[in-house]
Amino acid sequence: MHDSHDFDQDDDQLVSKSQLKREAEAQQALGTKLVDLPAGKLEKIPLDEALLDAIQLAQRIRNKREGFRRQLQHIGKMMRNRDTAPIEQALYELENAHHEQNALFHQLEKQRDAILAEGDSAIQDFLETYPHADRQKLRQLYRQAQKQQQQGKPPAAARELFKYLREVTAA
Repeated sequence: MHDSHDFDQDDDQLVSKSQLKREAEAQQALGTKLVDLPAGKLEKIPLDEALLDAIQLAQRIRNKREGFRRQLQHIGKMMRNRDTAPIEQALYELENAHHEQNALFHQLEKQRDAILAEGDSAIQDFLETYPHADRQKLRQLYRQAQKQQQQGKPPAAARELFKYLREVTAA
């Protein structure tokens, strides 16, 4: 006869079929994300050799519908036997880096547009945030951009101003 204590322990260890299926689908989805990555980004993910080989095979047979589906399932099965936390963290960092880069790009565009619209006051604001920037160069690029805009020329100086802002903020 079972002791009630033993029965409670078994209850804690039981996982429903639905839960197991959700976990398996999550692992397969993670594997699919890895298969969709280009080779350069895939190198940045901490993968063991067997898993990397399976992912590369899936990438090669992508146009073989049934084989590709089975390979994705195989990758999902392989993922269940591994600690996926480092893989998920690396993927998160890759995705976040892209979003951060876009946010920085948009911020630089706003600063460039403010300098072109407001002139010296926007240059002063930028210099307060980045004191190592060259005021003379910023004013020179601003004047060139204004002149080109008045003459209806392509905005070469505005692009140069953006490049300089990017250099300053990267330093």
